[in-house]
Amino acid sequence: MTQQTQHRTHDAAKRWGVFVAVAAALFALVWLAWSVLNRPSFLPGINPLQRNTTVTVGLRQAPASLDIRTQDGHAVEQALLGNVYETLVQRNQSNQLEPGLASQWKISKDALSYTLTLRPNLRFSNGDRLDAADVVWSLQQAVKGHFVGSDALNGLKSVENQGSSTIVITLANPNPTLLRALSGRAGIVYDAQANVDYARGAVGSGPFIISGYQPGQSITFKRNGAYSAQRAASSQVTLRYYPDDASLLSALRNNDVNMALPNDPNLDASVTGDPSLKVVDGMSTSKVLLAFNNNANAIFSDQQVRQATRYLVDSAAIAHAQPDAAAALGGPVSQLEPGYEDLTGLFPHDSAKASSMLSYFSASYLGTMTFLVPQRYQALGETVTQQLQDSGYFHVQMQVVDDATLNDRMAKGDYTMALMTMDETGDASAFANANSVFHYENGDAQRQYADALHATNGDDYRKAMQAFARTVSQDAASDWLYTRKDRIVVKAKLEGYPTNMVDQILPLQNLAMK
Repeated sequence: MTQQTQHRTHDAAKRWGVFVAVAAALFALVWLAWSVLNRPSFLPGINPLQRNTTVTVGLRQAPASLDIRTQDGHAVEQALLGNVYETLVQRNQSNQLEPGLASQWKISKDALSYTLTLRPNLRFSNGDRLDAADVVWSLQQAVKGHFVGSDALNGLKSVENQGSSTIVITLANPNPTLLRALSGRAGIVYDAQANVDYARGAVGSGPFIISGYQPGQSITFKRNGAYSAQRAASSQVTLRYYPDDASLLSALRNNDVNMALPNDPNLDASVTGDPSLKVVDGMSTSKVLLAFNNNANAIFSDQQVRQATRYLVDSAAIAHAQPDAAAALGGPVSQLEPGYEDLTGLFPHDSAKASSMLSYFSASYLGTMTFLVPQRYQALGETVTQQLQDSGYFHVQMQVVDDATLNDRMAKGDYTMALMTMDETGDASAFANANSVFHYENGDAQRQYADALHATNGDDYRKAMQAFARTVSQDAASDWLYTRKDRIVVKAKLEGYPTNMVDQILPLQNLAMK
C-alpha cells in the first residue's frame, strides 16, 4: 500500500469516527429531550408527579373581584387561598391546622406571645424574596386597612421580625383562635414591593400564578415555576363559572370541564349512570338550622316553647332525607370544628312529650309563627311546617323569600322562625351575642364562651367550646338540623381532588388527569 493510499484510509477512518461521535451525541441529545418532556423527574427540583396537562373545574359562584383584601364572600377565597396566596398556617382536609408559610410556632405559657419561624427559601411568584419583614408589613396592612378577615386578629398588640425568618406576635389578651385566623385571609403574606392591580391579578407565593382572568367567566392558573415546595401536578388549571347547574353538568358531560361543583346535590341519571364520571361526597362546616327569634316579645323567649318545638321537629328524619345533608347535627358546632360533640340525642323526636309541654299554653299565646324559608329550601320548609302544625298547637305562616330578603328581615327581627345556613368555623359565637339575629341571652352560655376565648391552649379551648355548645343546645336556642355535604362530580381519570370544605377552600395543587 502506498503512503498516499494509507493517508486516504487514515482520513476516512477519522471521518467515520467523527461521524459516529456526532451521531452518538445527537442521539443522546434527542434522548435527553424526550426524557425532559416525558419524565420531568429527571430535572432537579421537579416533582415526578408534575405533568404538562391542563384541568378545568366548573363552579357556580364567581368572585366579583380578585382583590382578596376587600372582596367579601367565599368565592374569592375558594379560588385563591392555597393556590395563589399561601397563609402562615394552613388547614388540612379535616380542618386541622398545619404548618404553612410558617414551618413551626411556639406559644408562650401565658399565650400572649407567638413566635413563628418561616420556611427557608421562600419567594413570591415575581421572584422577590419573602421574609419576616413581609409578614410584619402584611399583618400591619391588614389591620390598618381593615381587610376582610382582619377582625380575627383580635387583641393584636404588636408584631415584629427578629431576623429574616422569625416573627413575634404579641397579644393584649389570649386569643386561642389566632392560629386559625392565620390560616385564612388574615394569614396571607403580600409583597410590599409589588405593583399589583389586585382586582385583576396577584403576586403570591403559592403553587400557581394567575395567567388569565375574565370577570364572571373564568380564572386561569399556571404552575408557579419559582415555587419552593412541591410544585403543582398540572401545568394549568382553569376555573370556569356557569350560571346554573344544568349548563355546568352539561359542560362536564361534554368534556369541557373535568370536575364540577353543582349547587344542587340532586343529580339525574345522565350523571349518576355515566361510567366516565364519579360522584364524591365530602363534609363541610356549613350548618342548616331552624333559627328561633329569642326576642323578649317573641314566643321563643320561653324556654319550654323552644324545647317543645325541638321535640316536634324530626331532625333525624330530615337529615336522612335531605339530599344535601352529610350528617345530623344537634348543636351549634359542626363535626369539623373544634369543640364538636354529638348532641343529636338531646331532643329526639317525641310528639307526646312536646304536646305535654305545650298544653300549658293557650292558642292565643302561641299565636301565628312567621316562618321565613329561602327558596332553595322550600320543600324542607314545608316538611317542618307540617310537623309543627300536626301538633295542633302551632299555626305556621311559611313565607318563601330570596336570600337578600331573608337576611334583611332576620337582621330587623321581623320573623318568628327561619331556615338558614351558617358556614364558618367558630360562628357559634353568634349565640353568645345578644345582639345577633337570634337575640339569645343566657348567662351561663356567655360565661362559657368567655372562658373559651381566654383559653391559653387548644385543648382548653376545645373543652370550653364543648361546654358552651351543650348549654346552648340544651336551652334550645335554635334547632340545628344537619351539616351540609360538599358534593363534587369528577371525571373518572381525575386524581388529587379535595373533598371536604370545597365550598370554602379548593386546593388545586395535586389536581391532574391520569
